[in-house]
Amino acid sequence: MEFKKVGVILLLLLCGIELFMGRNDNMKVGRVEACPLYCYADAAYMTCTSSGNEHLPPKCNCCLAGKGCTIYKADGSPYCSST
Repeated sequence: MEFKKVGVILLLLLCGIELFMGRNDNMKVGRVEACPLYCYADAAYMTCTSSGNEHLPPKCNCCLAGKGCTIYKADGSPYCSST
């Protein structure tokens, strides 16, 4: 009787391992970047490649800005670019 319980538990454990760690093609290994939670206080505007040279309201920082966007200071010097 105990042998059957151990066998069932072992079978369920092996099935669970195969289910969660097995061949899942949707899972991809990639690089994760942390986004800092601070804002540039003196950011004046931003431009994005998708909007041409149009001055847009700046996001808090480049991590939150879209790809291809640059945040500028009031004097026109770039603060940062998101790639």
